[in-house]
Amino acid sequence: MAGPGQIPGRYNLVVEGNFETFDHQIPVEEFIVDLKEDDVPDKASVVGLGEAFEDGDLAAELATAMDQRANDLEYQSPTIQFVVEGSFHRRGKTFDLRQNDELYPLQEVFGPQLERKEETGWLIAPF
Repeated sequence: MAGPGQIPGRYNLVVEGNFETFDHQIPVEEFIVDLKEDDVPDKASVVGLGEAFEDGDLAAELATAMDQRANDLEYQSPTIQFVVEGSFHRRGKTFDLRQNDELYPLQEVFGPQLERKEETGWLIAPF
């Protein structure tokens, strides 16, 4: 059974320290390579999302790679966590990541279908 923040077949966005994360942790740059090479691990925690937003181009590259592999990931159904250092803030129907006193729209990477899972506070998004 999947634990909190570990739902297979979805991107799980969790705040560092609030949920158990996987031992296999990879930076955003490596996750992009894994996506492009169709070599996504069955279970992984992706780190560095806030830094990818700060870079700008890296967040856009991540969004493109994720979009291009969405169908493959739906079929493979891995458990992918994005572990962030900041916090989530709801803005209308979507969410932002607050990190280092900046707000970054998560919709730019994960699309508009982000939703908060239960009262526990982590977010999920379809592949």
